[in-house]
Amino acid sequence: MSIFRLAHLSDPHLPPPKGALGWRDLLSKRLLSRIAWRRKRDEHRPEILATLVADLKAYAPDHVAITGDLTNFASPVELEAARLWLEALGPARDITVSPGNHDALVDAGGPPFVPWTPWLGDHGEASFPQVRIRDGVAIFNLCSATPTALHLATGRLGADQLSRLDARLADPAWCDLFRVVLIHHPPVAGAVSARKALEDQDDLRAVLARRGADLVLHGHAHEALVATAPGPDGRMIPVLGVPSASAQGHGRHPAARWHGIEIDRRADGEIVVKVVARGLDPTSGQAMELGRYVLSQAGRPAQRP
Repeated sequence: MSIFRLAHLSDPHLPPPKGALGWRDLLSKRLLSRIAWRRKRDEHRPEILATLVADLKAYAPDHVAITGDLTNFASPVELEAARLWLEALGPARDITVSPGNHDALVDAGGPPFVPWTPWLGDHGEASFPQVRIRDGVAIFNLCSATPTALHLATGRLGADQLSRLDARLADPAWCDLFRVVLIHHPPVAGAVSARKALEDQDDLRAVLARRGADLVLHGHAHEALVATAPGPDGRMIPVLGVPSASAQGHGRHPAARWHGIEIDRRADGEIVVKVVARGLDPTSGQAMELGRYVLSQAGRPAQRP
């Protein structure tokens, strides 16, 4: 029996360091985001994130998946601060980051996410999709983050990325591996409002229906969401979202949480996936287990014990 332990956290919204914005930024969408951050900074607390990170490290996962929104304004100073935070979290080979819309708030005029290259994949590139193979698990890292107009937080993969994903999911090299897809925006309808949705989610679901996957992890909604997407041969692919990793839970979204996903390959070939939800206890301020459930087999509908 072999168990691969994958930790999933999302939307940490690290506090902007001093000098995160310059005067030129006040002429861009970053000004609107700065105004929004003044409302949100009491909700997203660094001490809460530190509590969850300590709890996650005690779990000793084999790999950590972070589905975006490490920053708030996507400024170079913030991207560098997030790089330092990732370095403190653990070795780059053990952490995969799928960028979020706040990480691509405006067009930076060059290749995005370059400071995070070691956490995007194994090939030293800031390109997508990337595939990382870890102990029988194939992690397909997508990027739905793209600059948008004012008041929009939509995402888009684009035809090129979707075409490459289609080819890689079809590659027989991965057929015996447990295939996990990482994306910031939920790939299912109704998870978020239209102004925050993945614009080409229908195209992504078409790829998944044609090629299959075993699990999709996302963030963005700041909610614990459980859904499915159609896969090949009538099978359903579990789609799981997790709340923000730094939220107090005093607003309309729940308190901070992360998920431990235990992929259990049994001797008879069956794969059992257990999800352990851990998060902030509002009373004590400490992390605790909130519940657990089982996805009976890869690509099959969820069954709760």
